[in-house]
Amino acid sequence: MQESSNTTIEHTVHAYFDGVYRGDVAALAGLFDIDAQVYGDIDGQPYHKSASSYLAGVAARKSPHELGEPYRMQLLAVDRQANIASVKLHSPMLGFDYYLYLSLRRLDGQWLIVNKTFSHGSAQEKTTQERP
Repeated sequence: MQESSNTTIEHTVHAYFDGVYRGDVAALAGLFDIDAQVYGDIDGQPYHKSASSYLAGVAARKSPHELGEPYRMQLLAVDRQANIASVKLHSPMLGFDYYLYLSLRRLDGQWLIVNKTFSHGSAQEKTTQERP
């Protein structure tokens, strides 16, 4: 069950990547919970939007695909407990080097994004704390 569920999480992540890469707002809207929030920072500036406002921004910009950018998005980690999960992603695109965390919740067999956090910065700013 764990492996099958993780596979489903990975399908959700890859659908998210594809939606962002192609600018497919309809596909992305089906992946976000209606109450989802998006938090982050871009070059040190705070960012907060509802998922619907975030999707409006995606609709208003040219997609990485339209701009001819290579697809370089990566799933770095999956952490799942029962019906909740967190994934760590790397998404270099549109001149930014994004690292993201998506919180997901499974409801009626579907994994939905309930929260997205992200940061853009140089590799030198990236830190990971290991717990003993």
